Amino acid sequence: MTMTRALAILSVTTLAAAGCSSSADTGSQSSTTPAPTTAAPTEQSSATPRLALSYDGGVLIIDAKTLEQVADIPVDGFVRLNSAANGRHVLVSQSDGFAVLDMGTWSDGHGDHDHHYTADPELTDIRFGGAEPGHVVAHDDRLTLFSDGTGAVDVVDPNDLLVGEDEVWHAAVRPPHHGVAVARADRSIVVSVGDAETRSGVEILDSAGKPTVSNNQCPGVHGEAAAVDGVLTFGCEDGIVMVRGNEIRKVDSPDPYGRIGNQSGSDTSPIVLGDYKTDPEAELERPQRFSLTDTTTGTIRIVPIGASYSFRSLERGPAGEAVILGTDGALHVFDPVTAERIGHFKVIDAWTEPDEWQSPMPNLHVQEGTAYITDPNTRRLLAVNLGDGAPVGSVVVETTLDRSTIELTGVEG
Repeated sequence: MTMTRALAILSVTTLAAAGCSSSADTGSQSSTTPAPTTAAPTEQSSATPRLALSYDGGVLIIDAKTLEQVADIPVDGFVRLNSAANGRHVLVSQSDGFAVLDMGTWSDGHGDHDHHYTADPELTDIRFGGAEPGHVVAHDDRLTLFSDGTGAVDVVDPNDLLVGEDEVWHAAVRPPHHGVAVARADRSIVVSVGDAETRSGVEILDSAGKPTVSNNQCPGVHGEAAAVDGVLTFGCEDGIVMVRGNEIRKVDSPDPYGRIGNQSGSDTSPIVLGDYKTDPEAELERPQRFSLTDTTTGTIRIVPIGASYSFRSLERGPAGEAVILGTDGALHVFDPVTAERIGHFKVIDAWTEPDEWQSPMPNLHVQEGTAYITDPNTRRLLAVNLGDGAPVGSVVVETTLDRSTIELTGVEG
């Protein structure tokens, strides 16, 4: 696949009316091509993975191998970062939509070999979505974007961005709410059900946008994950719902209020890692247990960890391990099947989750067998080995950043 630096500005197909959706195969389109980047790419001997770290007012781009700073890109306002799952781009959530950040690293496939390139990162002119951009979900070679302020569900092919194409089809418009949606390979979409006051469950829309199956047994539905064989999960205040094909199944928590709001899945595991909270009155609960949901048996196991953690603390290892960054400053690694702790590595100082979720706090991102951890109190960024090579749990490289950062993601290049 040939990858170009020139990217076309958003070409939109409007396909939905308020409260319903329609087929993505019809509608008018328009596109404009911006001027290509002036910086010439440099060929490299191997792929160059990079990290994106947000701060209040911009995004730092860091070389994932050396942890050297590549760029500091100003961005107005509070931003959030979402992987585009194509090895090159990151979606930057701003108040009025999702902006496409070109990380300036990619590989060009030539049959039996690749050529690898780097260039200057840049925030492109491409924008998706609308007011109050929320969840971005990468699944089945699709990106599904939910705009909380409009209720619009937009679907993008992340690979199109690599070849200068960026069409988006509006899959649905739901009542505005803090929602989530997942487009699947058969062009069906699983989307949350809710409004500005409450959220109650999920429903499946077929390829024509017609609701086919729904479930309203998921109060406070939040977040999603994908397990092996394409099974999707969505968190509830009293458990989790699993979506397999056109079947939606509710799995209850062991506690009357047992909220699973943030999850992390793995393509190699039927187990979904999730948080677990039991105090419905808490403004900020700092849980010391987490959940493992077996999507094969439909059971939830609650596991003590001995330290609290935040919603930015949950990740999966290279073999599907459950990896959690605790407030004790340690990486806790669990076998997702047996729930046994198989690793405990002290990496940063003990910390406390701040009262405001937008505030800087330690962050965990796992990429290609390496756990990247930020410690905004000291501005440290560490790379910890979770795979082959150096001893598991060892710090491979670390650096001190110029800024205290908030969110963290990366691309493989």
